[in-house]
Amino acid sequence: MDEQKIENIELSFLTVGDFEELKTATLEAYGGVLNSYWKKEHIARLTSIFSEGQVVIRIDGQLAGCALSLIVDYDKIDDNHTYADIIEGDKFKNHDPEGDVLYGIDVFIKPEFRGLRLGRRLYDYRKELCENLNLKGIVFGGRMPNYHKYKDLYSPKEYIQKVKHKEIHDPVLNFQTSNDFHPIRIIKGYLEGDSASSEYAVLMEWDNIYYTKPSKKASSVKTVVRLGLIQWQMRPYDGLDDLMQQVEYFIDSVSAYRSDFAVFPEFFNAPLMAKYNHMHEPQAIRELAGYTKVIVEKLQQLSISYNINIISGSMPEVVDDVLYNVGYLCRRDGSLERYEKIHVTPDEAKVWGMQNGNQLKTFETDCGKIGVLICYDSEFPELSRLLADEGMDILFVPFLTDTQNGYSRVRLCAQARAVENECYVAIAGSVGNLPNVNNMDIQYAQSAVFTPCDFSFPSNGIKAEATTNTEMILVADVDLSLLRELHSFGAVKNLKDRRKDFYDVIRVKE
Repeated sequence: MDEQKIENIELSFLTVGDFEELKTATLEAYGGVLNSYWKKEHIARLTSIFSEGQVVIRIDGQLAGCALSLIVDYDKIDDNHTYADIIEGDKFKNHDPEGDVLYGIDVFIKPEFRGLRLGRRLYDYRKELCENLNLKGIVFGGRMPNYHKYKDLYSPKEYIQKVKHKEIHDPVLNFQTSNDFHPIRIIKGYLEGDSASSEYAVLMEWDNIYYTKPSKKASSVKTVVRLGLIQWQMRPYDGLDDLMQQVEYFIDSVSAYRSDFAVFPEFFNAPLMAKYNHMHEPQAIRELAGYTKVIVEKLQQLSISYNINIISGSMPEVVDDVLYNVGYLCRRDGSLERYEKIHVTPDEAKVWGMQNGNQLKTFETDCGKIGVLICYDSEFPELSRLLADEGMDILFVPFLTDTQNGYSRVRLCAQARAVENECYVAIAGSVGNLPNVNNMDIQYAQSAVFTPCDFSFPSNGIKAEATTNTEMILVADVDLSLLRELHSFGAVKNLKDRRKDFYDVIRVKE
């Protein structure tokens, strides 16, 4: 049909009044095979139990195609079911309004209207319906109409692989895979009389990435998360109380903007070392470690009172006489998690005697799954890849750098982590100077939030950034649902396209 002559394309719900026109269109679509069309009582039943699932598409008023579907409880469906099992005669007893999967039972386009991508419109409608009803996905048995030509050469599994690799053309399978459906199993004897497919079918599935499991709890995981980054000014403090007063001031500031996270930099408590500047550096930092427990307890209290999740940046901590660089996640529900710096810098090891940590994991929060890498750790891509494999949505990188060179290493690597792991990365650093603290002279920072580089995100991958070397807060929103979409529909798929058959990143020490 000439596309230029089309004046109107309309998608509408099927009605019983459409029966005669639907019958004629079905016979044309299926080559005039008798009993290939639905009876009037079938249409009446389908439109009464699930009207939204039955749609037709019209070209200038003429019925050009149709898509019919049911909702099923997929756990109650046998893996090796047949088409007859799904529809169960004219009663469609398997339809369950409380089910979790949309099951396609018919879709066709009349021959004269093929080539206009009308099938894609019907499939897109099904996807939107699936999302609106919060169903897990779409499933149907896909025919293999060219399989009869190759059944003596290939098994059904081999045939599908040949189609996938473009060595064999199968119009149905090619169309379905181009619409983001993937095969999950082969069913023998699916549709009685389907000699073209030798009665085999491929059970095809489309996953609804926006599906959320119904919860009986009052709280739920947010999709739009507000980050509050604290670009901390290094300055002298009269003691712990003075420092914590400034900490609370910033927490109050970001929580006033209803931020979900308050993020502090690495070694934000370093000004307290001024009291011990007469000591050798290794002893001075161990004295600083003596404040860590009290600071964490105060942060834990503040996270509850200000209803905000706090990333404590990092602080020195002594465990069994070994010095580590660690931080804490203080959730607003009062719970606490600990993380360690896996790679200490040569300076940390040489001057302070600090040791590498050995704990790496993601953390569940009410704002998705997060990971934390302290400064230098962000420059090792294996760590963030392990966290991404655990489902990380946001990577936090508290850092401390003294030169623009050091800052650039952290920033550029953080941006790379956002792209390669399809996640958000938030970096928070310190500015100013501490002339009265050895080995902590000056700081250089520009805190920022980075994103993947795709159509739903900033083209340069920068969501927000602070003013360089200025004490301030940076507040930015990130949308986790965009990550779900990116994982499946991005221009490139950095996570899915990894050649795990060729290389992999594994955790040696748990």
